[in-house]
Amino acid sequence: MKIVVLDGKTLAADDNPWTDLLSLGTVEIHDRGTEEQTLERAQGAGILVVNKARITSDIIAQLPDLRFIAVTATGYDCVAIDAARRRHIPVANVPEYGTDSVAQFTMALLLELCHRAGLHAEAVAAGEWSRTPDFCFWKTPQVELAGLTIGIVGLGRIGRRVAELSHAFGMNVLATALRPDRPPLLTRFDWATLDDLLMCSDVISLHCPLTDTTAGLINSQRLHAVKRGAFLINTARGGLIVESDVADALNQGQLGGAALDVVALEPIEPDNPLITARRCLLTPHIAWASQAARRRLLTATVQNIQDFLAGRPSNVVNA
Repeated sequence: MKIVVLDGKTLAADDNPWTDLLSLGTVEIHDRGTEEQTLERAQGAGILVVNKARITSDIIAQLPDLRFIAVTATGYDCVAIDAARRRHIPVANVPEYGTDSVAQFTMALLLELCHRAGLHAEAVAAGEWSRTPDFCFWKTPQVELAGLTIGIVGLGRIGRRVAELSHAFGMNVLATALRPDRPPLLTRFDWATLDDLLMCSDVISLHCPLTDTTAGLINSQRLHAVKRGAFLINTARGGLIVESDVADALNQGQLGGAALDVVALEPIEPDNPLITARRCLLTPHIAWASQAARRRLLTATVQNIQDFLAGRPSNVVNA
């Protein structure tokens, strides 16, 4: 069976080859491509392997040989799930590969907002410490996490791990979820509505999927209800926030800072208002990208394809 990898560059960089996939069929690997190239390259493929390449309902309709879509990610909003279901094409994701990596990166962003360690290191390198008459100086307020409240929007695997790590720092944890069950075994944890979470949290961290109901979840109306000076962190999907509204909230001081690893259109456009917003840290969608996580992701993707070929597809999101 013909297997086409549509955008494999970021997953299998220099240290993470596609060797295990090559034994499963005739394999074509493309680093990246346009939507027009997606349709052209996918012709004749029985299996598509995608990360961010958009597989629309129109594309699916023009691929008569397509039998399976393997998404090399946990989020699968790049695929027209309903259109695939109507064609009886299973779509499989990898739900667990990045839990530790993304949770760790979330805390790194939070600590950077609290301490701006990179900014201070740059100041020392520029000679500011040598020139000061005092034994120390700081360019931003230094924030202690113990006793503060973090609000976690979406308590899946990653959200739960962030809750555990935050609790270890002495934080109180609030969470909202689509189905609020199985609360984590933390002494300082409560469920909350989204509105209450936004009003009560010193830190808001987004860990929910991007769907029709969560798109633009953090907008001007909700930002007005946020505790003034709160931090916002997003390592999930850029479309969860209205970027211009978040930029306005930062510039007006309603938000005390934001650390965002994702934006709605990636790579980021040079006129994105977040680039020039006050106290906004932007990283290039790398929370998932530790070598260990990428190895787990590729191994699990190959297993998903093997399971499909064996007639028992696993991790199917559109059953």
